[in-house]
Amino acid sequence: MNTARRTRSPLIWLPVGLVGVGAASALASGGAALAVVAAVAATAVYWTVMRFVARRPLPELARRGAGREALAGGAVGLGFVLVSVLVITVFGGYSFTWSQGLSAVLPVVAVAIGAAVTEELLFRGLALQALEQWFGGRVALAVTAVLFGLLHLFNPGATLWSSVAIAVEAGVLLGAAFLWRRTIWFVVGLHFAWNAAEALLGIPVSGHPSEGVLTAHVSGPEWLTGGGFGLEASVVPVVVSLVIAAAMLRRARR
Repeated sequence: MNTARRTRSPLIWLPVGLVGVGAASALASGGAALAVVAAVAATAVYWTVMRFVARRPLPELARRGAGREALAGGAVGLGFVLVSVLVITVFGGYSFTWSQGLSAVLPVVAVAIGAAVTEELLFRGLALQALEQWFGGRVALAVTAVLFGLLHLFNPGATLWSSVAIAVEAGVLLGAAFLWRRTIWFVVGLHFAWNAAEALLGIPVSGHPSEGVLTAHVSGPEWLTGGGFGLEASVVPVVVSLVIAAAMLRRARR
């Protein structure tokens, strides 16, 4: 096998990409401002690895239509969160009061951008595409979903159930979104809107407390509300996400 063919193998570009993007994403732990820097750096590293190590075009990072795809994904992510929160609120699980006002918006948005971009480049950009090349889309979707759930097992207040729930509602939904749209921008928009909406509502994001525009007050069983871990540990978004993901996978097959 010649050098060019070897570098095009995921055995080469996957670990290089994971190390590079992972290192860039570490900047996000430095606060809101550095979260945006981490997103830009991770995107640059990803582009460099796929262009010069994998030696392939990058349709998933195409600039044409990027804004439209990000907005469409954001609409899906926002709708997903609002529907889930509404159902829980109707059953008495959530109530809300005014909190900090608009001063919370910019920090929340910055952190959500950093998390969405870096995590999607790692899981859907690198891992899912490498596994799909080796084993096909179904295996890639299942494996990356499990890995995404396991990653969140180390979050504050995490349990085995919260990890399973995130594997299903986030791992499957975001993987299905990428297999359908084939663009990082769509899944980044979905992921960003999901995290930002939760945080601004004052709901913990995967175990991390939020200081948003509103403060969420939780009452009722944890299977409904998600308890201290937040919305992701509720059964409601698991069900809602499966409905959305199934529709996306049907469209992807077509």
